[in-house]
Amino acid sequence: MSATPIASREAALRIALAARALDGLDVRALVGALADKFDLPITESKLASITVEDLRSILAGGHAEENCVVGVSGDALKEAVRFLWGENIEGSDLPAIDSYTDGEMPGSIRVAIANNKGENLDGHFGSCERFLIYQVSSTAIKLVAVRSGLDADAAEDKNKARAEVIADCDLVFIQSIGGPAAAKVVRAGVHPLKKPKGGPVRDILAELQGALQSPPPWLARIMGLPAASLAKYEVEEEEEEA
Repeated sequence: MSATPIASREAALRIALAARALDGLDVRALVGALADKFDLPITESKLASITVEDLRSILAGGHAEENCVVGVSGDALKEAVRFLWGENIEGSDLPAIDSYTDGEMPGSIRVAIANNKGENLDGHFGSCERFLIYQVSSTAIKLVAVRSGLDADAAEDKNKARAEVIADCDLVFIQSIGGPAAAKVVRAGVHPLKKPKGGPVRDILAELQGALQSPPPWLARIMGLPAASLAKYEVEEEEEEA
């Protein structure tokens, strides 16, 4: 018999966003506090019943010693409650997903982008709100999915959970990533590429399209090109990754 789940996927996302609004408190501590209030699993309907005073009481309770913050401003409490209710979660500035069928773009690769707002590379691997997932060939770019990063934050190993979110991708572009997290991304079969300045996604992917036409060795390996074809590529892997 399987264990009772702690929260639904949607509820977990709401809790993660609420934790971020509350001065970035520990997500697992907030989950524990909410679990004390509600019978498991924590559902969207249960979260929708929470008031500001309920949340204030929860934060002042037995989980305060777990960095479940006390002394949070009233505005932060109100924002957190709106997230728990499910408001303001679907960003109106998110780009539209394109129609795509697996296999329709021969020679393409799948790319994840660490994202917080709009269609930009503007996130750290361990804290971005979402990953924009693109299928990229030398002639086309399609946004095929938008995947939350926040609902992985309640996992015991947050970095491993985030790596699993993008495990079907070949590359992930991030503004920054720590060494342990990068190792878990690589173990998931994804190649991390840092661009500290970030920028518009379409500009970054346009640069990648140029590389796909004459790929350096590291990218050729990801694309699965025959080993014999690598001899003609002279660009140093380290320069490309920088």
